Amino acid sequence: MNGQDILKVVHGGTGIRKRKETGAPILDFSASINPYPPQLAPDLDPYRVEEYPDDTYQDLKEVIGDRFCREISEIAVGNGSIEIIRVLCAVVLNHGDRVVTYPPTFGEYEYSARLAGALTGEGAGIKIRFLCNPNNPTGHLLEKREILPILDRCEDEGSILAVDEAFIEVSDDPSQTLSGMQHPSLFVIRSLTKSFAMAGIRFGYGFGDPELVAKIEARRLPWTVNAVAEQMAIEAFIRYDELKVSRDRIRDERERLSAKLSCLPLEVVPSRANFLLLNLDRDAGPLCASLLRYGILVRDCHSFGLPCSIRVAVRKREENNLLVEALSECMR
Repeated sequence: MNGQDILKVVHGGTGIRKRKETGAPILDFSASINPYPPQLAPDLDPYRVEEYPDDTYQDLKEVIGDRFCREISEIAVGNGSIEIIRVLCAVVLNHGDRVVTYPPTFGEYEYSARLAGALTGEGAGIKIRFLCNPNNPTGHLLEKREILPILDRCEDEGSILAVDEAFIEVSDDPSQTLSGMQHPSLFVIRSLTKSFAMAGIRFGYGFGDPELVAKIEARRLPWTVNAVAEQMAIEAFIRYDELKVSRDRIRDERERLSAKLSCLPLEVVPSRANFLLLNLDRDAGPLCASLLRYGILVRDCHSFGLPCSIRVAVRKREENNLLVEALSECMR
C-alpha cells in the first residue's frame, strides 16, 4: 500500500465530534439509524461484566441460530460488521488476489481488501465479490433473483460472494435476504446495531460455510464482542419481529420526506432503505458546510466518488422537517 492508501475510510456518524467542535447541538443525518427502534430493556447482569465473555459466544450464537435457522458452526460474530469484513479479507485474500466491488458503495470493502494486499477490479485471480444490499449510499435493493446469477459466477470462478445486508432489516423488503441460504460460495454480513439504534455497542455477525466461519473466528481478536453488547444483542434478537413496525414507519416517513425534497432543486434517488441519496448540480462540500451552520450534519459523498451528492438519513418527522427547512434556506 502507498502513503495515500493508509488513510482510513470516511464514515458518517460523526455527530459527537461535530458537537464538540462547534459547541452547538447537532442533528446527525449522516448516520442511518432506525428512528423508531423497539425499546430494549435488557437485564444487564453485573456478574457478566466482572467476567470475561465466553469467546465462543455459544449462548449468543444459539439465539442467532434459532432466529435464522442456522447452525452455530455457520455463524461468525464481531465488533461491528466492519470487523467481519476486515477478518474475511484477512482470511481469504493473499497478496495479488483481486476483489470486485460495485460502486458507488461502502468504502470498507476496497480498503479492507487493500489492507490484505489485494487488488481491486475485474481481472484474473478474483477471490471475493462484495455486494451491498440494500446498497449504501443509493438505497437500491436487489431481489434474490438478481443476486443468484452473481453467486453462480462466483462458484464458477472459485470466489466468494460477500453480501452485506447491514440495512436490510430496515428496508422495504427484508425477505430478499440471503441469510437463510447455505452455499459454499456465499458469505452474508449483517449488522444489528443500526436497526435497533444502538450503534455504540458495535455488534456484527455473518453466515457462511462452516470451514470459512471457523477461519474467521480463529483470526478475529478474542472477546471482541463485550459482555454488554452480547446481552443487548440477545435481547434484540428475542424482539426481532418488532422491527416490522419500524419498517412500516420508515417507509411512510421516507416517502413523505422524498416528496418534500423533490420540491427543491436537487434529484432524490429512489430508495428502499432508511436513507436517501440527493444529487446536486454542483459540488456538495459548500452545502454541507452551510447545513452545519444550521445544526444539520449530512453525509458528504465525496468518499463514495460522488462529489455532487449528499446522503441523508430518514429520521423522525419533526427532525426531517428541520432538514427540509435548512436545505431550502441553504439552496436559495
